[in-house]
Amino acid sequence: MQKVGLTALLGILAFALVFALLPSGNVAQAQTGVTLQGVQLSLYPARDPEAVWRFSARDVHNDPTTSVTNLTGLTGGERRLRERGPGGQFTGRETLDATISAPRLSINAQDDLTTPEAELTLVRECATLDLSGTPEQPVRIEQGQGFSAPRAQLDAPAMRGEALELRMDFQFNVLSASPASTFGWDTEATETCRSGVRVPISD
Repeated sequence: MQKVGLTALLGILAFALVFALLPSGNVAQAQTGVTLQGVQLSLYPARDPEAVWRFSARDVHNDPTTSVTNLTGLTGGERRLRERGPGGQFTGRETLDATISAPRLSINAQDDLTTPEAELTLVRECATLDLSGTPEQPVRIEQGQGFSAPRAQLDAPAMRGEALELRMDFQFNVLSASPASTFGWDTEATETCRSGVRVPISD
């Protein structure tokens, strides 16, 4: 019995040695993570607990080696504000705060979002921003702070123009922008924002 067991053990060791010496291909190109299709995704940022982001995506790929989740075929991107009750607990009710449309989106380990370009709409301000980035400086959405982009076209009832190196919070406050920007308040505006809808000022 002992001889049979020793022979089997030597066979296993020989097989393991042969297997270890087999060519493994290009390890650097090996794929890691998991890809899901037709996903409804909800993101609850730790640095912005009042908010929740909701997306529908054709493909979602998560790479655990980089802690980055990539979304493609993106639709229905929304930022919603979660309502708290008198005791501070969440009630389950949500209010639409912003919508986002982008060709693809990446979410890093800090829940920040990056994308080459995006159309962002701030609902309460009736403001639409076409944000454009570069490979070196993409459009960024930082949880609990706001968003930034090398270039932005602004269209709101009382503000229009182009902003360069824009940083803005979700309350439509400009945190910083290049002096070369050409946006400003429209003193002849004919519309105002009421309950998230543009209406004539005369109404």
